[in-house]
Amino acid sequence: MSTVLSADALKRAVAEAALAHVRDGEVLGVGTGSTANFFIDGLKPIRHKVKAAVASSEATKLRLEAIGIEVVSLNDVDHIGVYVDGADEINAALEMIKGGGGALTREKIVAALADTFVCIADDSKWVSQLGTFPLPIEVIPMARSMIARELVKLGGSPVYRNGFVTDNGNVILDTYGLDIRNPVELETHLNNLVGVVCNGLFARRPADVLLLGGSAGVRTITR
Repeated sequence: MSTVLSADALKRAVAEAALAHVRDGEVLGVGTGSTANFFIDGLKPIRHKVKAAVASSEATKLRLEAIGIEVVSLNDVDHIGVYVDGADEINAALEMIKGGGGALTREKIVAALADTFVCIADDSKWVSQLGTFPLPIEVIPMARSMIARELVKLGGSPVYRNGFVTDNGNVILDTYGLDIRNPVELETHLNNLVGVVCNGLFARRPADVLLLGGSAGVRTITR
């Protein structure tokens, strides 16, 4: 008989499983969010293995520094062995929606440099098609209304994330109702809209490994 685990227990389980992917003496990329926080907490006993870390947000930077891991700028490294981060949704192709925490642009930049992207998530994030979770889109503030109108033309319902400013000084439109049957195509199209900094589709650079937590334990899925 399987045991029903709490959301935090599932997050902790996948975060602990991700520790096995930390490479000795390499720069580690670390994401943002509640699941990533469990991973950071788990790094404390093995922090001596981490040469340095690149953080995808200021919040992650502070949390890493608090456990004694040096955080360096991405501009100062030319190689990241492994990037560990969560997802808001993920499909069988390991394409994701990310950005619920607002760090999508920096997360996508760090992921682009990493040899291996390890996604850690509980099974509530596993979907057959992306799009139930609203797609976060980071935009230049002056372009917010213009981009919102373009998103409506695409069938979306954009909602301004009121009172939130990204670490880059921009704003986010959380967009409901988009047709994401072709995530790569939509990711490219959205990023080509003038005024969009980045969108939360991680399809052109999906995860390489998914550690998916459920009542039966942690499954490893690779592409």
